Amino acid sequence: MKKRLLACACALVTAALPGLAGCGVLPGDEDSGSRTVTVWLMKGSVSDDFLTRFTTAYEKEHPGVELDVTFQEWTGIGKKVTAALKSDDAPDVIEVGNTQVTQYAETGLLYDLTLESVRDLGYTEWLPGLAAPGKVDGAQYGIPWYAANRVVIYHKDLFARAGITRPPATREQWLRDTAKLDDGPGGTQGIYLAGQDWYTLAGFVWDEGGELAVERDGKWRGALDSPAALRGMAVYQELQALGDGPEDADEENPPQAQVFAGGDVAQIIAPPSVASAVVERNPALKDKLGFFPIPGKTAGEPCAVFTGGSDLIIPRKSDDRAAAMDVVAALAGEKWQKDLARTMNYVPNKPSLADAVGGQEATAAMAAGAARGRATPNSPQWADVEAANPIKPYMTAVLRGESPESAAKTASARITALLRTDR
Repeated sequence: MKKRLLACACALVTAALPGLAGCGVLPGDEDSGSRTVTVWLMKGSVSDDFLTRFTTAYEKEHPGVELDVTFQEWTGIGKKVTAALKSDDAPDVIEVGNTQVTQYAETGLLYDLTLESVRDLGYTEWLPGLAAPGKVDGAQYGIPWYAANRVVIYHKDLFARAGITRPPATREQWLRDTAKLDDGPGGTQGIYLAGQDWYTLAGFVWDEGGELAVERDGKWRGALDSPAALRGMAVYQELQALGDGPEDADEENPPQAQVFAGGDVAQIIAPPSVASAVVERNPALKDKLGFFPIPGKTAGEPCAVFTGGSDLIIPRKSDDRAAAMDVVAALAGEKWQKDLARTMNYVPNKPSLADAVGGQEATAAMAAGAARGRATPNSPQWADVEAANPIKPYMTAVLRGESPESAAKTASARITALLRTDR
């Protein structure tokens, strides 16, 4: 989609995320001597209004530069981006998932943006959950763009009925409050937490000082069997018991929004966007939902959370690296970070910019958690771990009474095998 009205019409017909779908520049469309910067963004990442504001302002501030933006679908994006990186007609800027940067960097077809990021973009302030996955072997290939993470969504009426007047500030208080909210089988659930919500487990593992996997001497191994990781699983087990979540399914089976919409669940752990799905199913809950960061072990320091979101990369075959970097710097800079956060309810790429969403309860809660955000292990093979996902059966085994130590050793061994580069 381009700034021109032509692009808006085309986007309605060819809206596709990562791929070559979208509107291109028509023959004779460019002014003589102008430069076109091609940008791939993911479908749903920005609104048409935001894109219009950005392209209009950017092109006004950069005479002779035209932005050609196409939206891509997430489905199949990996193959499309990899093919684009190899082609002689690569886009100049590509939005990718923050945990995808490593696999693209491994191709050797990305620009190392270390100097640019260090010089202009305040890299020391970036959210770790976005910055760390974009850095491979000391080189910064992905520039953090925006973040999203899980928070606690709670039913205000159920909290009030239980005499809880404010969200808990610490994990200990949270567990006590959740126990108070739980009426047992057939009554109010203190929390609905599916047994295989492994992203939430990861946060507890990190909060205890553990890891899902660790790298030593260039080799990765699973680490769920460490004492710290086992403590994280114990927290999950205690919390999950304060509701009726299934032990052998994740948060999408059934969708936790559907369960929460029933009205007898006090809390779920989810991105704030899930609240819209809840209200859609039960409009009576529209003004009864609240949000707070997942509590950590001490007041004022939320639990570590998995940070989802996007980074921006520049292919080595970009026709104009300098122009591409100018676009990235604008998108990742303070002005447009604040605009994007307010428009899309995202977390900006720096905690210092979180005041942009200070008046939005859900996004502010998300931003507080994002300050302690983490990403999955920065191995190109981690996608194989997620595909096979030995973490899920490990969690079910523990919740059903199997020895945590034994189940964790089995899961860690499987993770180690999947992360081997010589398979």
